[in-house]
Order: sequence, then structure tokens, then C-alpha cells
Amino acid sequence: MIIFQSFTGIITMIGDLMTGEERSTGCIKIMTVEDETGNRVNFIVTPTTYFVNHATMAVGDRVIGFYDANAPIPYIYPPQLQALVMAKVDKIRNIKVDCFDSQLISSDGTLQLNLALSTQIILENGQRFTGNLANRDLIVLYRATTRSIPAQTTPDKIIVMCRNI
Repeated sequence: MIIFQSFTGIITMIGDLMTGEERSTGCIKIMTVEDETGNRVNFIVTPTTYFVNHATMAVGDRVIGFYDANAPIPYIYPPQLQALVMAKVDKIRNIKVDCFDSQLISSDGTLQLNLALSTQIILENGQRFTGNLANRDLIVLYRATTRSIPAQTTPDKIIVMCRNI
């Protein structure tokens, strides 16, 4: 089971990942992201990394990267993390990537989804999703939340990740 964790900061460098033979295939990128306290992470971005809204990232962009906290991480600094989902941060919408249960509560118990007719529910390829959202990994874009525990929100968009099928 994937345990989604995130890291938010400014992209300070984007380059090709070099193999052991010091050559690049050009298909795998490395993005260095630095937060406001100076902590850095190197996100490894592969062709399977999902970019929310198909955004193109550039140096200077404020981004959030999601990775699997259960995945092995080489003991180096800055840490190199396999990016599963990347998104540009904006002031209007929040983003959460997590597995949501049958009551649409996130696995960490911090967010519950209340669906509306206006909630756009799609697959990663942009097609409409018609199945059950329960017990799935979801990318949720939302605005306001209640101050309850868990916080409740009516999402603008839900992107269903069908990687484990």
C-alpha cells in the first residue's frame, strides 16, 4: 500500500538524470525543490509521474511533489524521491493525494469528501470516471474546508489513479 507524503517548495534546478555510465536517456528528469527553510529534495520524474492539469514545470515554480513514504530511499543528501504526482501550487486550490475509504475519508483521517454535481471526476487520462471512489488512490483539488475533524470539503476535481488494477 502506498503511503503518500508530500514536499512543497520552489524548483531550483531541472536536469536529466544521468545513468551509471554518465549518459542520459532524456526520459528521466531530476527536479531539485527547496522549501522556505532551506531543506532540499531531488524528485526523480519519470514518464509515469502524473502532472496535475498536465502542467509544465520550470525553475522558479512553487510546486508540491507526492511520493511513496514506504519506498526505499538512498541514504544521500539531498534525498532522491520518486515523484508519483507533481502539481504547481496556487493560492486558490489545495491538493491532497491519498487513499480514501468507503466514507471518502483520507487514510490519515484529515479530510472527508462531500461530492456535488459540480465535482469533476476523471481518470488520469482525462476521461470521465464512472466507478466507485471508495478505497481508491485519489488526487483531490479543493478550496474551502470545514474546521471539523476530519475537515470536510466539496472538491472541484477528483482524479482517480488506477495504477493498482
